[in-house]
Amino acid sequence: MTAVSIRPYQPSDAEKLYEAAKESVAELQPFLPWCHPEYMIGEARSWIQLQVEQFRFGKEYQFVIVSTEGRFLGGCGLNGIDQENRRANLGYWIRSSETRRGAATAATRLLVSWAFDNTDLNRLEIVVSTVNIASLRVAEKAGAVHEGTLRSRLLLHGVAHDAVVFSFVRKDFESSSWVHD
Repeated sequence: MTAVSIRPYQPSDAEKLYEAAKESVAELQPFLPWCHPEYMIGEARSWIQLQVEQFRFGKEYQFVIVSTEGRFLGGCGLNGIDQENRRANLGYWIRSSETRRGAATAATRLLVSWAFDNTDLNRLEIVVSTVNIASLRVAEKAGAVHEGTLRSRLLLHGVAHDAVVFSFVRKDFESSSWVHD
């Protein structure tokens, strides 16, 4: 598995985010509508600026996935935070030239550890279209618990998709062996 680290986005990441997104449009756009052929550097800058603020106020936690050599590999994060129920959505993506090397799996594990060590969240959910085979594999390999398939759960480009729901729950995490690897 690829050794990676995660860190919060910084304004200086805009160019690298832009380059990774442009490289990966064909693979990401079907599942991540923000990544589109006309994606502009200004969109990357604006999004990062918002994420820095959101992170500071605990509204979202978005991270850069970085290789041991410092290469920008992609992103992962927690959004859709439901404070009342101490739940959040967990997502991830890897630039096309770096897929199939375990980076998303490693980053997901790091993000789960970070979330349970640094927030009071009790449940992290991964919701993946049934046709997004790569993301389904990442959730499974990262150790998320498969909970079931929800019909018409995601709307992507105006089309309803069935989605598989996976979760990480704090009590399971605290007793799991992979945390202490």
